[in-house]
Amino acid sequence: MATLRTFRALRPAKEYAHQVAALPYDVLSSQEAREEAKGNPFSFLHVDKAEIDLEPSVDLYDPAVYEKAAENLKEMEEKGILKQEEKPAYYLYQLERKGRIQTGIVGCASIDDYKNGIVKKHELTRVEKEEDRIRHVDACDANTGPIYLTCPYSEELLHLMEQWMGENAAEYDFTAQDGVAHRVWVIDDPSVCRKIAEEFAQIPALYIADGHHRAASAVKVGEKRRQENPGYTGEEEFNYFLSVVFPCEQLTVLPYNRVVKDLNGLEEKAFLGSLKFNFELMFFPGMACKPVEKHCFGVYTRGQWYHLKAYEDVYEKEDLIGKLDVSILQKKVLDPILGIKNPREDKRILYVGGNQSMKELEKLADEQGGAAFVLYPTSVEEIMEVADAGRIMPPKSTWFEPKLRSGLFIHKLQEQ
Repeated sequence: MATLRTFRALRPAKEYAHQVAALPYDVLSSQEAREEAKGNPFSFLHVDKAEIDLEPSVDLYDPAVYEKAAENLKEMEEKGILKQEEKPAYYLYQLERKGRIQTGIVGCASIDDYKNGIVKKHELTRVEKEEDRIRHVDACDANTGPIYLTCPYSEELLHLMEQWMGENAAEYDFTAQDGVAHRVWVIDDPSVCRKIAEEFAQIPALYIADGHHRAASAVKVGEKRRQENPGYTGEEEFNYFLSVVFPCEQLTVLPYNRVVKDLNGLEEKAFLGSLKFNFELMFFPGMACKPVEKHCFGVYTRGQWYHLKAYEDVYEKEDLIGKLDVSILQKKVLDPILGIKNPREDKRILYVGGNQSMKELEKLADEQGGAAFVLYPTSVEEIMEVADAGRIMPPKSTWFEPKLRSGLFIHKLQEQ
């Protein structure tokens, strides 16, 4: 059963929360982060992407970057921008985007739950990205960004949350530049905290929605600290990692669309003709094509949109991975027709989050002289089904929106 425990968060003083909160490190390039943080010395990007405070020529993985991150974090605490909670607590983190609300509980998950498969993953991780976050966590001596987890919530847990929000004022309540509202409540009543812990102890599994590299890195740092402290008890903070758990029915999953830079030497007519072997092809004149059901795709090339619907014999309904739309697209289009053999490494493919407009996809495809592919989003149920089976989804299968903000909660790894 799952563990989610309270912790003493290092978090922004109330008046600074809106300035500190920043998009996750992995959704912005260094240049974008520099622009985002310009004129805002309190932005958490100065910690999560500390290269923005160094010369652009400095390598992203230079030791100076991690040293700067630790220095900036320490300075924010010394100046009172960040303050540590006096006693352990849970936190409610609510996001509202376009009228849709999701509210999760922030706490610390167990590295043993991750190792034992209670915290379940559905993506592979890359060694170099893991190593980057390991060095960052080690240097800062803290988890600086929450892992995005999900699971089915019990009625009692939902009731506890609603009751607390109804009876207590939010500690933070601000709207970011992208229009997403962020609200945070502090749950520091020991009896309520105990009930929340008991409810999580009845939950059989937590699922990583987003943050696989952060999770893997946090666990490896915890294992490293255990080796350095052979007399550890299991209660030390390094045995746990910062997480926020949302009810699965509240999540919004968007597609992770694809743009391929060229048509692999094919003329437009030959490319479209090759699609007809596995798909019903329909011309969409004068309008963008966004699929409204599984196994359908929108395709844009040479100024025109088309609708594809996979024939039923193209995929096996009992194959958990093979029936996913990302798998169908890869196996029947990107690989055999466009020559994308390794979607993790091939430089000809661009991955575009579902928050980007259809016009942006058109622009990218036109610039590259290739094609854009719009997918139907993978469901939360499919994610959990794959994770339960111990399987791995193809790369870039999901895009969760809205994005959590970093800097609102920091989990220190030293004894508090």
